[in-house]
Amino acid sequence: MIFQGVGYSGLDIKNDRSNMSAMTIAKPPIRRGRPPKVPREHADTREALLRCGMEVLTEQGFAVTGIDAVLKRVNVPKGSFYHYFDNKEAFGQAVLRRYAEYFARKLDRWLLNEAELPLQRLHNFVEDAKAGMTRHQFRRGCLVGNLGQEVVVLPDSFRMELEQVLLDWQQRLAVCLRQALGQGQIGADSDCDALAAYFWIGWEGAVLRARLVQDVRPLDVFIKGFLAGITR
Repeated sequence: MIFQGVGYSGLDIKNDRSNMSAMTIAKPPIRRGRPPKVPREHADTREALLRCGMEVLTEQGFAVTGIDAVLKRVNVPKGSFYHYFDNKEAFGQAVLRRYAEYFARKLDRWLLNEAELPLQRLHNFVEDAKAGMTRHQFRRGCLVGNLGQEVVVLPDSFRMELEQVLLDWQQRLAVCLRQALGQGQIGADSDCDALAAYFWIGWEGAVLRARLVQDVRPLDVFIKGFLAGITR
């Protein structure tokens, strides 16, 4: 958050120094306890909670994340949280939807870039993912992948949400692969829908392995193998 500084008042500081010795400067009282809550508009508060939720859940998952930890990080009172979300489950689903929207925009930015050949777009997406994981020191993975690993302990409502997100990603990649097919980059008998499904199944495993070893090599291994299997 960026705070605007207090502007210079225009007072002549040099001339005022002679009077400072005659003044008693009251020291501000020492604040104890919790820091003051940061004032926000309602929409900003909800957005701050969702943004923090994406950060925390991509790092450590849903089951071990407590609401209090999220509230402390964004300095929001618990009453404000329950104004927007009925419970932790509702919050987690809202975070998942926001992440899905964010990631869909990222996919479209890379996979629909007509300035590049279709398979180069996919390669560029992988390079962007590698840079992001490195930037965050491999603490953050894929929120969908993280939640998928926890599915046996998550509320049942998450199962369908996660599947729908993955199907959406598959459809977006399939569009790019069909363009690659039309331009002769992949074999004429390629099943683009099946290849897109295969990609995301393998990709989530590669992301998990990259976090495990804290290195981007698993992503390189996966994309090299995927492209080798589909290119003519």
